[in-house]
Amino acid sequence: MDTVPNIAPIPASGSPASAEDATTRPSAPLQYRVVAKCGVTKARVGVMSVRHADVDTPVFMPVGTQGTLKGVLPEQLLALDCRIMLGNTYHLGMRPGTTVLEKAGGLHRFMGWPRALLTDSGGFQMVSLLQLAEITEQGVRFQSPYDGSECMLTPERSMEIQNAIGADIMMQLDDVVKTTTTGPRVEEAMHRTIRWLDRSIGAHARDTEQSIFPIVQGGLQPDLRRACAAELTKRNTRGFAVGGLSGGESKDEFWRTVHLCTDLLPEDKPRYLMGVGFAADLVVCVALGIDMFDCVFPTRTARFGCALTRAGQINLKQRTFAQDMRPIEDDCDCSTCRTYTRAYLHHIVTVEPVACSIVSVHNVAFQLRLMGDMRDAIQEGRFPAFVKSYMAVRFPDDTVPQWIRDALAAVNVQL
Repeated sequence: MDTVPNIAPIPASGSPASAEDATTRPSAPLQYRVVAKCGVTKARVGVMSVRHADVDTPVFMPVGTQGTLKGVLPEQLLALDCRIMLGNTYHLGMRPGTTVLEKAGGLHRFMGWPRALLTDSGGFQMVSLLQLAEITEQGVRFQSPYDGSECMLTPERSMEIQNAIGADIMMQLDDVVKTTTTGPRVEEAMHRTIRWLDRSIGAHARDTEQSIFPIVQGGLQPDLRRACAAELTKRNTRGFAVGGLSGGESKDEFWRTVHLCTDLLPEDKPRYLMGVGFAADLVVCVALGIDMFDCVFPTRTARFGCALTRAGQINLKQRTFAQDMRPIEDDCDCSTCRTYTRAYLHHIVTVEPVACSIVSVHNVAFQLRLMGDMRDAIQEGRFPAFVKSYMAVRFPDDTVPQWIRDALAAVNVQL
């Protein structure tokens, strides 16, 4: 018999982060408006207003899998003006479970985070992280890594957990296959994702407070992506995600799929590209019309002593930094760069636990600042020049990868 954590009755309505927020937040759970467009590329600036924050897009969303961003406190994220972060439905549903989350008043209060939250559906973890997982029409059957019990995650169960978590944006449970998969399994997963969306919508108990984003699937096959987007956009949802990428496909296949999907999705709703976080990829995909991104990369690479800069990633463990008294980046005003030198960080990375926090703060600040710089460039009508300048710094001596040249050329930027 399947075992899952008990679910207490879901409240009819949740509470905003504060009394002040209650007077300023929009009446609809998600409102999105485009405030500026690039006249050359598909890049745009928007404002996505949800119950807990106004989120400026394009936006990078740090990933706090267990309700915490590894190495970074909520107050540090607030100091960086982070407006939205992620939680993981699968992990939070297993531990601490919905009973604890509801008793706490939802994940916002449980983790002390007053701004916006997005939760994934939990399906990706089951396919990517668990060996004993079986996908059927009912859902994903898996073995719990916590106690070994057999569990079933269905679209309905995913909605129950996400309703209890109380995230502003929720992802539908989708049928995830590796991007390198070929044959009939890709089409099967695409059609099942559409059916599971309808079940998710039917099970959603808090539509006046939380918004579901469908996920466009279809692998690397343009006809399947078109068919999936055509069906998903018939549903009255408040935003859309592009899934099933960054899983081993070539960069050429990656950008062409993103380019196609943004052409297929509505202009008046946010577009979320799941699991993408390398800086150059962010710049390219903003040019291709994406509004939202997430990735564990900035904090994960920090745990290995690596820091992000405009010129690329640097490994602070290398001896070349042992006497380098500069900050990670000269023009960065984050608390790490204001306080610590590369030499000091070389001394502690991967040795002292606090180093993870110090470098993670910078890496998250780097991602957020990059998105802010792109928003400014779009609004000021200089985004193509920004892209060219960024790529010249990131890839000096004319070493820009061909896939980036091709992707940008597709939106009228010639490097």
